[in-house]
Amino acid sequence: MSTNLEISRNAVRRPLTELGAEMGIRPGLLEPYGDAVAKISLDAVEELKSRPRAKYVVVSAITPTPLGEGKTTTTVGLGQAFAHIGSRGVIAIRQPSMGPTFGIKGGAAGGGYSQVVPMESMNLHLTGDLHAVTAAHNLLAAMVDNHLDKGNALDLDPHSITWRRVLDSNDRDLRQIVTGLGGPGDGNPRQTGFDITAASEVMAVLALATSLRDLRDRLGRIVVGYDRAGHPVTAESLHAAGAMCVLLREAIKPNLMQTVEQTPVLVHCGPFGNIAHGNSSIVADLIGIHAGDYLVTEAGFGADMGAERFFNIKCRASGLVPDAAVVVATVRGLKAHSGKYRIVAGKPLPEELLAENPDDVYAGAANLRRQLANIRAHGVTPVVAVNAFPGDYPSEHRAILRIATEEGARAAVSTHVADGGKGAAALAEAVADACATPSEYHPLYPDDLSLVDKIDTVARRIYGADGLDISPLAKRQLRGYERNGFGNLPVCIAKTHLSLSADPARKGAPSGWLLPVREVRASAGAGFVYPICGEMRTMPGLSSTPAAEHIDIDESGQIVGLY
Repeated sequence: MSTNLEISRNAVRRPLTELGAEMGIRPGLLEPYGDAVAKISLDAVEELKSRPRAKYVVVSAITPTPLGEGKTTTTVGLGQAFAHIGSRGVIAIRQPSMGPTFGIKGGAAGGGYSQVVPMESMNLHLTGDLHAVTAAHNLLAAMVDNHLDKGNALDLDPHSITWRRVLDSNDRDLRQIVTGLGGPGDGNPRQTGFDITAASEVMAVLALATSLRDLRDRLGRIVVGYDRAGHPVTAESLHAAGAMCVLLREAIKPNLMQTVEQTPVLVHCGPFGNIAHGNSSIVADLIGIHAGDYLVTEAGFGADMGAERFFNIKCRASGLVPDAAVVVATVRGLKAHSGKYRIVAGKPLPEELLAENPDDVYAGAANLRRQLANIRAHGVTPVVAVNAFPGDYPSEHRAILRIATEEGARAAVSTHVADGGKGAAALAEAVADACATPSEYHPLYPDDLSLVDKIDTVARRIYGADGLDISPLAKRQLRGYERNGFGNLPVCIAKTHLSLSADPARKGAPSGWLLPVREVRASAGAGFVYPICGEMRTMPGLSSTPAAEHIDIDESGQIVGLY
C-alpha cells in the first residue's frame, strides 16, 4: 500500500465552498487559508440551527496499548462510510500538536485511505490555533510575574502560583525551571516550569467555550494562584482576560478540511487527554450537528478516559445528547490486555503475539467488557469496531465479535485503512442501527454531589476501584474548592491512560485496588476540578530517535518523512 503521505498527495479534493454548501454553510461564512483549509465563522452556529439535527456518535476505544488502536482512522473511516450506505457523514476531530508530530507518535490525520488531507497542513501548524493558545497562556504568565514585580496589590502568594508557561514542543529540560534570574530588573526568582500547549487550561477553555462571549467569561475565571488569605486570584482580577480573548478571536473558529473521500472534517482544538477532557471543540460540534446526517467525533484514550469526560464534561457544557458510541478494539490490543506479553514502543513485537491465537484475545476480553459497561453507564448504546490489521487472523476477529455478542453489543469488522469508507460500511450500518433507538443518555453524577463523591463514583463505576485513598493534602484542597464555590463542577481525573487502574502496568480490568488521590487542582475557567492520581507528565520529552530526525524537505520543496 502507498504511504500516508503519497495517498494524501494523490487525493482529489473538492473546493471547500462546495463542501460548505452541502453542509448548509454559505460561502460568506468561510474564510479561506489557501485552498485546503478554511475557518468557519461562528455565525454558522445560529444560521444552521433551523436544519435537521444529525445523529451524534462518539468514537472511543479499549484501554490504549503502545500498539495503537486506531481511533482516529476509525473515526475518519466511519465518517466516510456513511456515504457508502446512502447518508451524509461529518467528522469532528482534534488538531495535532507539534510535540507528538515531531516526537514518537507522529501526526494525527488518520491513516491510509481513512485520513484528513492534505496531511502536511493537518499536522504542521494548520491555521496557527495552537500558537494563539500559546500566546494567550504566556501573556497571562507574564502578567502574573509583572503583578508580583509591581507591588503585588492582590497579595498573591508566590508559593501558591499554579500558572506555568507552555510551548508546543516536546522538551523535558523545561519541565522544571527557575525564572527571574539576573539583576534587580530581571524579575523575582521563583521556581516554575513549562507544559506542552495541549495541556494548557486555555486550550481546555477554548474547546469547551460555546461562543466568543462564553470564551471571554471562562478566561476571566481562570485561577492562577491564591492570595495569602486563601482566596483565588483570577485572570479577571489581573485584568488579563480581555487581551487573552483578543489573541484567541480567530482561534475560536473551527477549521474545515476534508478526507481522501471528500467527507467534510471539522478540525478544532487539542486539549490534553490526561489532565483535561481530551475532546475537540464544542463550537465545531454545534456546527457539525446540523451539517449532515451523522456527526462523528473522537474522544481521547479509552472509554474510561475520553468518553467518560465526553459524557460528563463536554456534553454537560454543550447540551448535545449522544446517540451511540463506538468502542474500537484490535486483536493485538486485546492480546496485550491478557497480560502475557511485554510490549515496548519502538521495539519489535513478540513473535508469540503475532501468531494465531484467539484464546489470547479472549484472555484480554475483560478490558473490552468493562469499556462497554462504561458506555452503558451513561445510557448510551455501544458498538464495537474491530479495527483489522493485515497480520490478523479471521478466527481472532470472530473472537472479538463473539465477545461483543456475549455483551449484547453490535459489532463489525472494519478495513477502513486499506479500503477507505467502503471497508467501514458494515460498521456504519451497525452504528445507524444503534442510533435508531432513542438515546437514554444521562451524566454519571448530578452537579450537586460533593467533589469527593463524584471522584468516588467515577473510580468505582468506571475504573472498577474499591474506593479512594485520599492524601491529607488532597482532602484540604477538596475542602478549599468546595469553600471557594467549585463544588458543583464535574471532575476530570488525571491518571494513567494505559490502565483502567492508576498503575500503568496493570492490564485487563483490575480489581481489588483503591484510587490514590494525591493532589487536586481546579481548572475553574474550563469548568472542572482535576484530582491527580499518579505522576502526570504535562511536558513530554523526545525519544532517542524522534520523528523530527526523519522529516525534511526535498529539492522540489516537498515535505518528506512525515507520518
